[in-house]
Amino acid sequence: MSGGDSLEFEIRPNPAPVGDADRAAMLANPGFGRIFTDHMVTVRYADGKGWYEPRVEARAPIPMDPASAVLHYAQEIFEGLKAYTLPDGGVAMFRPDANAARFVASAQRMAMPSLPEEIFLKSLHELISIDRAWIPGGEDGSLYLRPFAYASEVFLGVRPAREYLYLVIASPVGAYFSGGVKPVSVWVTPDYTRAAPGGTGAAKCGGNYAAGLSAQAEAIEHGCDQVVYLDAVERRYIDELGGMNVFLVLDDGTLVTPPLTGTILPGITRDSVIRLAERAGRRVEERPISLAEWREGAASGRVREAFACGTAAVITPIGTVRSLDGDFTVADGGPGEITMSLRKELVDIQRGQAEDPFGWVHRVL
Repeated sequence: MSGGDSLEFEIRPNPAPVGDADRAAMLANPGFGRIFTDHMVTVRYADGKGWYEPRVEARAPIPMDPASAVLHYAQEIFEGLKAYTLPDGGVAMFRPDANAARFVASAQRMAMPSLPEEIFLKSLHELISIDRAWIPGGEDGSLYLRPFAYASEVFLGVRPAREYLYLVIASPVGAYFSGGVKPVSVWVTPDYTRAAPGGTGAAKCGGNYAAGLSAQAEAIEHGCDQVVYLDAVERRYIDELGGMNVFLVLDDGTLVTPPLTGTILPGITRDSVIRLAERAGRRVEERPISLAEWREGAASGRVREAFACGTAAVITPIGTVRSLDGDFTVADGGPGEITMSLRKELVDIQRGQAEDPFGWVHRVL
């Protein structure tokens, strides 16, 4: 099948799907990212041919040559989004068009071919349709979708690959943090930075996360749930957490978050929070936030709340901040009112339980 912006997917149902009883047992307590559905999507790319052979097929290991380019030069990008069961029994995704656009931007930064947004969206529809039974119920249940692409050409040489493989896998999930929504503790790493100006901070590529694993291990050693990075130039300003964006809530209700200058990921949840807050009449400032401002604001009461946000955890309050210069707490270490109000509003919109003022909910079934 030739490449193009619109492809018809070949459906190859899994000949040995998980049985109903076994699936129900797995969905009773899915955790996060531990179990997977019966199927996956694959689409291939070759220079001069474009995207071709779109399939929905049984989830299985991927044959890979040891000289595959991704193993040597790390040309790889991914996305993460969720599908939810609606009150009427239907299924919807939250802002998949934004994920499609970011996937294109990440590909451009990593010198990879851009997957047309129409194909991206259709691939999600096809996988959700065939694996609908895997969506868990409950307040925190959803189907986490992981689209990704990597350089599959077999060669050794420093240049962009000429062949790629795009896939989507799906994982039934519960709450990202065990124990429900509660304030997390964060560690300000003194040694590591996430990205520098001109780097890949704004791209959702695996290398960014691999480079952060040592910093996350450092955070755990200090008894914290997550790591906070400072900027790579002055080592004064907050960038983001290991996998989430950061917001402070001031005493007048203003929300403050670091600006998108190319070193942090342009989070879709981040953008959603900004638009919901502005719609409610709250002021939102996208500007540099120094660690000193955060510390002094928490002490004076100027900074009343802090939270992290991302697709996996949605909105999570930040309670304790630890660093070599000492610890401090925000909002007495508890979840703040504005934080939890924003979280409830966003979750209710995602699950079709509240007005969708921006047309974010994308119905699939």
